[in-house]
Amino acid sequence: MSQLLQTDYLVIGSGIAGLSFALHAAEHGEVLIVTKRKADDGSTAWAQGGIAAVLDPTDTLDAHIEDTLTVGDGLCHKDIVSLVVGDGPQAVRELCERWGVQFDRAPSGDLDLAREGGHSARRVAHAKDTTGREIERALLEAAQRNPRIRILADHMAVDLLTLAKYGGPDACFGAYVMCRQTQQVLAILARATVLSTGGAGKVYLYTSNPDVATADGVAMAYRAGAQLANMEFIQFHPTCLYHPEAKSFLISEALRGEGGVLRLQSGESFMERYHPMKSLAPRDVVARAIDAELKRSGADYVSLDMTHLPPDFLVERFPAIFAQCMHFGIDMRQRGIPVVPAAHYSCGGVVTDSYGRTTVRNLFAIGETAMTGLHGACRLASNSLLEGVVFGRRAAETAKQAQALFPPTVIPWQSGNAQDPDEAVVVTQNWDEVRRLMWNYVGIVRTDRRLERARRRIELIREEIRDYYWNFKITPDLLELRNVALAAHLIIECAARRKESRGLHFNTDHPHKDPLYATDTVLQKDSGPSPR
Repeated sequence: MSQLLQTDYLVIGSGIAGLSFALHAAEHGEVLIVTKRKADDGSTAWAQGGIAAVLDPTDTLDAHIEDTLTVGDGLCHKDIVSLVVGDGPQAVRELCERWGVQFDRAPSGDLDLAREGGHSARRVAHAKDTTGREIERALLEAAQRNPRIRILADHMAVDLLTLAKYGGPDACFGAYVMCRQTQQVLAILARATVLSTGGAGKVYLYTSNPDVATADGVAMAYRAGAQLANMEFIQFHPTCLYHPEAKSFLISEALRGEGGVLRLQSGESFMERYHPMKSLAPRDVVARAIDAELKRSGADYVSLDMTHLPPDFLVERFPAIFAQCMHFGIDMRQRGIPVVPAAHYSCGGVVTDSYGRTTVRNLFAIGETAMTGLHGACRLASNSLLEGVVFGRRAAETAKQAQALFPPTVIPWQSGNAQDPDEAVVVTQNWDEVRRLMWNYVGIVRTDRRLERARRRIELIREEIRDYYWNFKITPDLLELRNVALAAHLIIECAARRKESRGLHFNTDHPHKDPLYATDTVLQKDSGPSPR
């Protein structure tokens, strides 16, 4: 039997989007945040570069909007871009003035603004090279001080509770949640349920994301019948530290923003052959360029050269990156940093409106879990933290109108005749196979044949996982594998339907943009084909 808890707002995930929602929602209700490990273990705390907003009097909202639309390659929703960019300055001010985020300041006292790839101006507020960690610290401390917010760490959502399973309307009223330590499953009821679980980086073999990025929110939303879109647009960060012990440590785009130059191992710069912005080109261009150069040369990595910049500046501006590189014997003051691309950000996700509402009543999705239309086919650097803050607040404004829609009785979680797991090797083998096939077949460069091979193999793996899921008691590893495999299937399906190359999706069988595909790729469970 499962325990039963009830709250006004159930927030699944504790990054910038989830915490922003919680802090605003607590003004009009009780909030329960469920986070599957420690509260600060998500991608927010790993974000290095910063948060983009128009904060310089020489910059303009129109310029930020245009930069976002350009990088988004024809798929951004212009109304959402205008909304988020317009709310940006106030959102950053609120982080500072209300929640206590300490961004770096210039000697004048104004925010010290950086420039990153794809931006036409300096508009990125930062805290050295650990901006996400500083934002997470401030928001988490504010949440922990708030008596109306409760954080349930080491608890993982299993599936959403929906009235459709009770013969009622298409509405969500909470989730089944498993305690990672006891593996007991709770049923948590809520007027509004918010998915803020982050992205899908762990679907790929090489990723800059933390281990928790297993597409849990996307997978649960899809199983609950919500619309998803644009899962094919996976952003590969072009510069992750290449070292066998580094576990894809991210080398921030801010280094290129401050003048870093990408070079081959011969010392030759190469980005001028791919884009007029050279090493400051958008991420999709840089990632493909590095991938092409590595395949052409057979080299394992390229180098990001910062040696022409003042040594003291590098240590002061990038202390965490400098320290991590030195840990591995790499002095960025004297030699280039070896880098390779790695899966970094999911531009697609659960379809929402301008208030974070999904197509399932009382279910919201915010942050990287959502597809708001802001990023289009490729995300502009440092727009993700901005999106999380803006939509966290907007979702909280609307969620207060949600009415409780609970069934007369709630079916408790039951394991039935499921046995204790006795073959953990099934989980580890399938996990490894999913990530390798996605990296090899559905990575930076794709082909129709690779996608078809991936489709066939992922379905066999998912069949094994389904069999294991129903016959053995669930574990955290099994739940994550189930979600990763489903997300892989959704990425493959979206990629196969897009018969063109646009933004982050590059297919050598369809190397050009096609106006017929200048629209979102929408998927929904049991809804049949949706080619565009």
